[in-house]
Amino acid sequence: MFQALQSLHLSPIEWGLGAFCALLFGFSKTGINGVSTLAIPIMAAIFGGKTSAGVVLPMLITGDLMAVRHYSRHANWSHIRRLIPWTLGGLVIGLLVGRAINDRQFKAVIAISVLVCLGLMVWLERNRETLQVPDHWGFAAAMGLAGGFTTMIGNAAGPVMTLYFLSMRLSKYDFIGTGAWFFALVNLTKLPLQIFFWQAISPATLAFNAVMIPGIVAGAVLGIWVVRRIPERPFRVAVMILTVAAAVKLLF
Repeated sequence: MFQALQSLHLSPIEWGLGAFCALLFGFSKTGINGVSTLAIPIMAAIFGGKTSAGVVLPMLITGDLMAVRHYSRHANWSHIRRLIPWTLGGLVIGLLVGRAINDRQFKAVIAISVLVCLGLMVWLERNRETLQVPDHWGFAAAMGLAGGFTTMIGNAAGPVMTLYFLSMRLSKYDFIGTGAWFFALVNLTKLPLQIFFWQAISPATLAFNAVMIPGIVAGAVLGIWVVRRIPERPFRVAVMILTVAAAVKLLF
């Protein structure tokens, strides 16, 4: 395992940033949704575009399993079944696009996806109280395809799927539980695609993931505690500003 980690050639700063991202991934799964958007461009800057997608995925799955364990009783399966077929279609589109572009282009697609999703987050923040989301199969199809594409390319589908989940008109905990199960299923589906089609997951990246597990667990525990005690809006604003800077950096 030590030799596998050495093959990654990470600096102390990159190890620190990786641990910070692990904390964010865990935190976003059980606490404030969208926080992990900041970690996506940071990981792409450390590992490269396509490789970062493979590094991030097992970290997200770890957070998903913790979220499912904590909120499993609150899932609404009828909404998940409605969305999954379209999301799988989006995964296929993202898979084909990812195979057709080089790493620099891949990082640019990640950056653009993150910035678009960040714009959606800002719009949701400003219109959450008055938002009227259409409850129609066509809307589910569009959101499923967009969510599948952005999660395959950059693991950045959180804001897209939040917009769809708002149309479900669920209670707070049903909202979290349904999202937890949805992303757990989608991310587990992506795992063999990352391994066999993109070859983005290797023994070295899995060794890195294993080292990051304590950070993910700490973030998930912190998220459960923080979501009940700290005002969410100032935290979101700070995360959005940092995410813009990280995503723009990927473009240059």
